[in-house]
This record gives sequence, C-alpha cells and structure tokens, in this order.
Amino acid sequence: MQRAIILTNGLYSTSDAKTAHGLVRGTSRYLIQGVIDPPLVGQDAGAVLDGKLRNIPIFQSLDDALKTIPELDCLIIGVATVGGILPPDMFAIIQNAITRGLSIVNGLHDYLSSHPDLVALAEQHGVQLTDIRKPKARKDLHFWTGAILEVKAPIIAVMGMDCAMGKRTTARMILEACAEAGLCSAMIYTGQTGWLQGGKYGFILDSTLNDFVSGELEHAIVSCWKETTPDLILLEGQSSLRNPSGPCGLELLISGQAKNVVLVHAPKRRYFDMEPHWGEIPPVESEIDIMAKFGSRVIALALNTEDCSDAEALDYQQYYAKKLGIPVLLPIQQGVGALLPVLQNLIKQ
Repeated sequence: MQRAIILTNGLYSTSDAKTAHGLVRGTSRYLIQGVIDPPLVGQDAGAVLDGKLRNIPIFQSLDDALKTIPELDCLIIGVATVGGILPPDMFAIIQNAITRGLSIVNGLHDYLSSHPDLVALAEQHGVQLTDIRKPKARKDLHFWTGAILEVKAPIIAVMGMDCAMGKRTTARMILEACAEAGLCSAMIYTGQTGWLQGGKYGFILDSTLNDFVSGELEHAIVSCWKETTPDLILLEGQSSLRNPSGPCGLELLISGQAKNVVLVHAPKRRYFDMEPHWGEIPPVESEIDIMAKFGSRVIALALNTEDCSDAEALDYQQYYAKKLGIPVLLPIQQGVGALLPVLQNLIKQ
C-alpha cells in the first residue's frame, strides 16, 4: 500500500471534497497520512468530517506535511469539482509534489497527462501521473449480453435523490455491516473514489462511452459473481434519476437487474445540487413509485442529515418510517445494522 497525502486546498469542508471524505473514511489501496487544507490546519480530518478521530492530521502545506511525514509515495487530488476541472490553485502544489518525488493520483476529468509541463516534470523526476478517469480503450470495453440473468445473488442498488448524498459511503457501511454479521457481500464501484478505496470490481461510469455503460456494469457484476459467489451484491449509484445535470440510475435497475434499492435522501436539501434554478428535489414517495414501475423495490431509506441537529435527525427518521413503512437508517449516527434482517431475508429467498 502506498503512503498518500490528500490535497483539497480549502475545499475539505465542502461536498466537492467527497473523494477525500471517502478516503478518510477508509481505503484498502492507500495508507492515508494526512490532508492538505489550510483553513483547517491542525485538526483531525476524521473529526472534521463526522466527529470520529482517525489520526489523519490536516496540514497547511505539502512542505509542512513532509516535515512531519518525510516518507510519502503519492499525492491524491481529493476533490470532485463540477465538470471535473482541476482547480488552478492546485497546479503549483502538484508541481512541488512532483519535484519532491511524489507520484500524483487524479480522479478528475481534467487529465494530468494533458498538461505537457506536468508530464515533462514527472518524467524528469521519475514519478507517475495516474488519471483514474481516463476512458478505457475500445478493445477493453464490454457490451451487454444478458449474462447477468444468470446471477443468483440479490443485487441491491444504493441510489440517491441527488448528487453527493452519501451513496458510496452508505454502500460501504452496508458492506462492512454484512461482514461483521457473517454475510459475504460485494460492492461494485461506479466512480473514481470507489477505485481509490480499493474496489476490485467496477468501472468509472461517467468516463465510459454511453453505448458500453450497460455492458461494463454487467461485466463487473458477472465477474464478481463468478469469482467470489457472494451472498449479495451492492451497486454504488451515481447522481440521481432526476438531477438535470446528469440523470443516472436506470442502468442499475434495468441492465444491472437491481430489484432492490436502498434510497439515500437529505430531508433538508431542497434543490438539486443546491442550485435553485435546477429545480426542486421531488418527494421521496415519487422516486419510490418510479422505481417500482421499473420492477425495483425500495427496501430502506437512508438519511443524509446535513444541516440537521441530532433531534431533527431522529424526528425525520420517525416521520419517514411511519410514512413509508420501511426501515429508515441514520448511517452516520446509528450505522446500518437495522437493514441486516431485510438483507438476510433477501438471501433466504
């Protein structure tokens, strides 16, 4: 495992840093040694994120980090900006990291390999530039075949009412809860952070030619099923069915054959991506109804309690549990253990 430091440079406390947040919560691919984010210098990245100390310090700069942690292997760009653009203020930090012998790992659409100055600098110092979101070569892409119809394990999609809701985090928490309960589960990643966290099966959905999204999804699920025969398979959702900037999710229900869904909702978020001109997020019930029309059942609601007090979170939990008649999870506050009996019943069926 490579020893890595994450670069957010002032964005750690925003939803744009969801890649960093995922890595702070856990990864089996890297040893996370710290975060560079000047406004939060001196704090613990875990404590800032969700109140849990993880011994991941936040540094003012790369130079300060290297004084404390002299042996680093790479710098990970820990943000997922709108349009995937590399923030201009990060270029100098990346150049410094390269000259200090660090490889750079980038999950944005703005490829490091498209910047000749960075490529030349990396070659000069013998380090790697890794662009996770670079599309696969045509020869490596798969078309949908129907092989997924042979998969016997329940397939459960973790989908959201909007972007940056906590879909991947919720899926990983379910994965971990299953392991603790003795259930063999697997997760199919569909974004760059899933790969960074060590996912073995999956693909980067928004970097895949549209004609092959269904096939890449099927290939990941079928490969996982054949090689590990899990009790159940979790699919990481992207965006939401009705977010106008990037509607996504029917692929999971139709091509991915996810007949069960854990739906993530932020009760205090009113507009898609918090942009009023993008439109209001529809009611949860209407999303559940749409999924039912495609043959998929919402088996639980997971609440993202951004901007909620603890009391408000509990009130929303009770409100939706009574209204929907399904388990309502508070993943950050309570974990996802309440979902386990539902999953165990699915496996038995």
